[in-house]
Amino acid sequence: MNVVNQRQALQRAILKGINKQDAYHPFPWYESMRRESPVHYDEENQVWSVFLYEDVKKIIGDKNAFSNYVKQQANSLGNSIINMDPPRHTQIRSVVNKAFTPRVLKQWESRIQGITDDLIDRLLGSQEFDLVQDFSYPLPVVVISELLGVPSEYMDQFKKWSDILVSTPKDGSEEAEKAFQEERNKCEQELAAFFAAIIEEKRKQPAEDLISILIKAEEEGEKLSEDELIPFCNLLLVAGNETTTNLISNAMYSILDMPGAYDELRDDPALIPQAVEEALRFRAPAPILRRIAKQDVEIRGHLIREGDMVLAFVASANRDEAKFEQAHIFDIHRHPNPHIAFGHGNHFCLGAPLARLEAQIALKALTNAFPGMERISISPIANSVIYGLKSFRVKV
Repeated sequence: MNVVNQRQALQRAILKGINKQDAYHPFPWYESMRRESPVHYDEENQVWSVFLYEDVKKIIGDKNAFSNYVKQQANSLGNSIINMDPPRHTQIRSVVNKAFTPRVLKQWESRIQGITDDLIDRLLGSQEFDLVQDFSYPLPVVVISELLGVPSEYMDQFKKWSDILVSTPKDGSEEAEKAFQEERNKCEQELAAFFAAIIEEKRKQPAEDLISILIKAEEEGEKLSEDELIPFCNLLLVAGNETTTNLISNAMYSILDMPGAYDELRDDPALIPQAVEEALRFRAPAPILRRIAKQDVEIRGHLIREGDMVLAFVASANRDEAKFEQAHIFDIHRHPNPHIAFGHGNHFCLGAPLARLEAQIALKALTNAFPGMERISISPIANSVIYGLKSFRVKV
């Protein structure tokens, strides 16, 4: 299957499954698939889907049997490290690892707190607001802008670009596919031009930001090529704001949906790190990961052949009743919590420590600033490979 057909098959498979459900409540479908068809082959799209914890963990963690590699693509995000295998993946990842060490994140903590406090100050005195638009969206995008070293006034444009990069066609029609591809191509061109200009500026005046670190690695000629710079910037842009925005929004929705949880977190902030982990398990922001079989693999009596595409449903695995006691219940006291929301193995999310830090600071700030909070309405994200809310109105 060539790259274009592979991508189209992936999109159709996602549309065929999740998008038939309530976009924010696919969990009954996951449950039925775990019970009735935990290793499922979609004949029409020639794609395997896997739903149980142990199987999903094996597929995303076994680099010898399953690959992330996709041949060079027209879109720059597709040419980033998420679609690479070792040793190239390992080489490029090592360039950025130093930006996410505990020591570096400790230095960032006060700045993240300051951004959070500024957003909270704007909300004080309001009786209601949109948690996504007014808080969980601007916080991560300002943080990743500063981390990358680009002006935060591009925040709204960043959000628009990253939303397009993680979107899928509205339906399976040729018209929807064509419209989607045209919008995606335009987005790619705009992003490439934007980052090319930023990179050129930083070649002349390097700083301590991530893009400057990447440029230095590229100029040294050992770790990163010029063609890999922009894809990496695109990936950091998307991963740095989309998933964290949805982590914060999903966490607050789950907390407000569980009677007493908000009050308990307000009165005992020490529980917040556990609440963040439970939110990651219960409503994983990145519900599906894709792999390609590098060899014939048998899973539960099904033969997955070399070259077959596999969708690993992380969001289903995190609710597997065989792994998690009362998996269907959001429990801020759950410990241990071996969820795989950030992946597993060599492709474990590079920015996981940053996302956790932002979410913990965000939840503590919200519960400290507002004695109580109630849900008013939500608008789920649709036609996307990510899971979250585009609007979440609350009353305080």
